[in-house]
Amino acid sequence: MSIHATPNMASFLRSLIQPPLSQWWLSEQRMRAQRAGHEKRRMAQGAPHQVHYFHQSDDPYCALLSQMLPDLLQRYAVDLVPHLVGPAADPVAPDRARLVAHSRKDAELLAQHHGLRFHDSGAQPTDGAVGWTNWVLCQAIEQGDFVAQAAKAMDRLWFAAWPNVGHVDGAGQAQVAQALAQGEAKRARWGHYLGGTFYYAGEWYWGLDRLYHLEHRLQDLGAWRAGSPAGVMFPPPQDLHAAQPSPVRSFDFFLSLRSPYTAIVAQRVLDLAQHTGAQLNLRFLLPMAMRGLAVPRAKRMYIAWDTAREARARGVPFGRLLDPLGVATERGLAVLAAAMQAGMGEAFLLSFLCGVWSEGVNASTDAGLRRLALRAGLSWAQVQDALNDERWRASAEANRQALLGHGLWGVPAFRVGTQVFWGQDRLWAVQQALLDERNAR
Repeated sequence: MSIHATPNMASFLRSLIQPPLSQWWLSEQRMRAQRAGHEKRRMAQGAPHQVHYFHQSDDPYCALLSQMLPDLLQRYAVDLVPHLVGPAADPVAPDRARLVAHSRKDAELLAQHHGLRFHDSGAQPTDGAVGWTNWVLCQAIEQGDFVAQAAKAMDRLWFAAWPNVGHVDGAGQAQVAQALAQGEAKRARWGHYLGGTFYYAGEWYWGLDRLYHLEHRLQDLGAWRAGSPAGVMFPPPQDLHAAQPSPVRSFDFFLSLRSPYTAIVAQRVLDLAQHTGAQLNLRFLLPMAMRGLAVPRAKRMYIAWDTAREARARGVPFGRLLDPLGVATERGLAVLAAAMQAGMGEAFLLSFLCGVWSEGVNASTDAGLRRLALRAGLSWAQVQDALNDERWRASAEANRQALLGHGLWGVPAFRVGTQVFWGQDRLWAVQQALLDERNAR
């Protein structure tokens, strides 16, 4: 069965409207104009720089953030406004068990990398311990002492055995429930869904990984305290830029053609393979939205905006996009599978991702797909043969099952030996694993 092109009027109009609209919406110029507007209003009101922090006690990333909050306030003249929130809702956490388990492992990896405290015990804190911690933090917020108390409370929650959890009476439970409801309502109103996040004047910053964006913004605004150390607290690690042979023979790159994070990391992944000499195995999957998993609007909007910000930081083209959801992705995967067989998989992958995420190419049409395939070195005859070959579907499902077996569910993801990593911002960990002799055993 051939995957037919979709030359209908709706597709044509979308191909005309979406690319320039997304290019404007995700542009640095719009971001700077929006920031300038917020700053103008703040100065007119004589208000301080106010950073909102959304704290989720049973989130291991918040155990890390609580340790660095005092340093953040020492470096920057800001008012920190804490809010308590609970776990993300089911629609934005479609595989909660794997998400929770991986978050603990990932937090331990970050702690080791940044010199912070966290150890994955293999289990979440009990509901009673989390409830007690939230009550303690409610009192700290009321007393204006959250930053001083948060690290202590999170240490007890995550690193102590909690043999004697205090009892929270009915009034305390109501207080905690009200605080959580208020924090979650404010988070939703401002357009986010996760804990461990900072909000400053119209923009969101998740965890340690995005804190450097907030720091750069505060520095640009002159909120840097005199005598503070230069640079940022958690700078993005550098990629390998010279040959350094890896003792590891190969590594897996789990990807989706509809993943914007895949789009901005793909070239860096290929560069890493080239510098280390390790064989790169492309493991493509159908996107979640094509596997019956809905992605809420707030999550889609934040991911697009965050990807654009990360792309700019890395100098990667991104933003003039035409979402390849549906037939465009199916056609792309069919051709990718054929290109891999012909030894041109990496070239087509880059061509497709660049085409739909930074050039606004409509891959659901023959004209669009032809353009992407030809510049990767494929002939149109090869593309037509690929579109009549359904075997890629079995490969996509096998790759999905393999990813689930590794304890992950989303892309981009990586496997080096027995280690697995999730996210474009974990390429530094992939790099470390490739260069680690222990992974070759």
